[in-house]
Amino acid sequence: MDQSTTEPTGTLTIRTLAMPADTNPAGDIFGGWVMSQMDIAGAIAAVERVQGRVVTVAVEAMTFIAPVKVGDILCVYTAIERIGTTSITVAIEAWVRRGRLDDRVKVTQARYVYVALDEHGRKRAINSAAPP
Repeated sequence: MDQSTTEPTGTLTIRTLAMPADTNPAGDIFGGWVMSQMDIAGAIAAVERVQGRVVTVAVEAMTFIAPVKVGDILCVYTAIERIGTTSITVAIEAWVRRGRLDDRVKVTQARYVYVALDEHGRKRAINSAAPP
């Protein structure tokens, strides 16, 4: 994940509007809110790839680059980075559109790791033949 890119990497997975209820006392959007949006997007990508339930087990290499402001449109992009026996790593970038303009600003990036679960909530092997 390159911090200097001017275009998002991956597939646009979710878009949402940053609202006043999600701010800290300085008026910036809480980092935890941004992380949760990234976790949701990463889980969507992981579920689609493993064709079943997943849980988040780790967040790796989280880097906050710029603040998110009220009114920003948060766009979260995902790319499958690695598939193991039971785990899947998703590279995630969050970008904002400020003032609803076409200009995008990268605000954070991370790698989220998910583990595939069976119907009983136990780890299960990921089918390597599942669609990408």
